[in-house]
Amino acid sequence: MTQVPLRHGVFLAPFHAMDENPTACLDRDLELMEWLDRLGFHEAWIGEHHSAGWEIISSPELFIAVAAERTKSIRFGTGVISLPYHNPLMVANRIIQLDHHTRGRVMFGAGPGLLASDALMLGIDPSTQRDRMAEALDVIVRLFKGEYVTEKTDWYTLVNARAHIPPYTKPHPEIAVASAVTPSGGRLAGKYGFSMICVAATNPFGYDALAANWQIANELAAEQGRKMDPANLRLVGPMH
Repeated sequence: MTQVPLRHGVFLAPFHAMDENPTACLDRDLELMEWLDRLGFHEAWIGEHHSAGWEIISSPELFIAVAAERTKSIRFGTGVISLPYHNPLMVANRIIQLDHHTRGRVMFGAGPGLLASDALMLGIDPSTQRDRMAEALDVIVRLFKGEYVTEKTDWYTLVNARAHIPPYTKPHPEIAVASAVTPSGGRLAGKYGFSMICVAATNPFGYDALAANWQIANELAAEQGRKMDPANLRLVGPMH
């Protein structure tokens, strides 16, 4: 059996009481990043939310840019960017710029968007989000590789689009997809060779799906002539 070294990180939604001062909350989150860096944590994943009140980081890229200036070695991931809410060219350019700002300490985590209330505020049918995530992710990978993309869908149009600058990390930053209960994340991970973030690993439903989703990823990777790397499998559970 392959031995995989255990690494530690945090997945910061974050959760804050709605009667707290949001400025103080954000400062406390940034201070936590500094402590994690000093204590030798390997990485921190920062979420994107736009409703519900207690998850107050709407741009993980902005938060990571500030946190990177206050830390030395910890890596930061977007956990996750909700791709149906953004034009894929904009996402690619922001991640590439952040890759340069952090000197390669950024990881690109992508998902369909968790909260239906986020999607509804944007006039997006939640039932379309997983398909739109897959569409956007395919385009972003091509942009990371320096390709020109012309594509028209029912929610974005790209005309001879190309990333503004190449990534700092070669060939591009690590890409990870969120995986909870459904097999969609495992399918994308296997198809492209992405990392997986199992965000519900200690939830009974998510725990029961871990083996099945990992198997799906491995089967699809084998069809592409690749092997999934267990070192790129991340399991998320609450801690106090």
